[in-house]
Amino acid sequence: MRGMSNLADEQRKALKAAFPGTIPVMTGYVFLGMAFGILLNAKGYGIGWALLMSIFIYAGSMQYVAISLLASAFHPMAAFVMTLMVNARHLFYGLSMLDKFKNTGKLKPYLIFGLTDETFSVLCGREPEEDISRPWYMFWVTLLDQIYWVAGSAVGSLLGSIISFNTKGLDFVLTALFVVIFVGQWQETDNHIPAVAGVAVTLLCRIIFGSSSFLIPAMFGILVCLSLAQKRMQGRDSL
Repeated sequence: MRGMSNLADEQRKALKAAFPGTIPVMTGYVFLGMAFGILLNAKGYGIGWALLMSIFIYAGSMQYVAISLLASAFHPMAAFVMTLMVNARHLFYGLSMLDKFKNTGKLKPYLIFGLTDETFSVLCGREPEEDISRPWYMFWVTLLDQIYWVAGSAVGSLLGSIISFNTKGLDFVLTALFVVIFVGQWQETDNHIPAVAGVAVTLLCRIIFGSSSFLIPAMFGILVCLSLAQKRMQGRDSL
């Protein structure tokens, strides 16, 4: 019983530490989820679809893309390629989480599944105090973020079934959230090299490869730039 009590206390402390860091994500995810639910409902898919997609797919931008895929003729290969392109960034920043996810035991599968751009940002930008369980801290950050998204999706779907909305331009909220996160990270860190490299490489790849094919080359270019920058900084520290 004492062991279970200690585990419960550990989980509560981790939850208490995790929640404040997820508040910015909550404000974004609730409205993003609502926009998704409204758009999905406008295509004839009700709250059940919104909940299932947000619980089991939970892929933000890809869920927006999936709305158009559901409303058009089904082309498996086109859907596969589109999904790969939209979510290719997960392959790159997921690699940087390998060390953080070590020794997380039974929590690891969900941590991998629930890793989104915003969750990644919180986990990399905030470190729990030494007396806080890191695995449970990461679990609560991940779970809270998904709860915000699922709740927003459900509310949006219900609103969409009750009130008529003009959904033109509504999908731009996802781009707006990325901008807000970028500005927040810029203000919170002194080292702006990753941000500058990301913008520069993305713009260059956009010019070279075009709007429909620049994502994967940009992700690869950013990974190379950040790897070189990290090695250079490590070389300076060793001198």
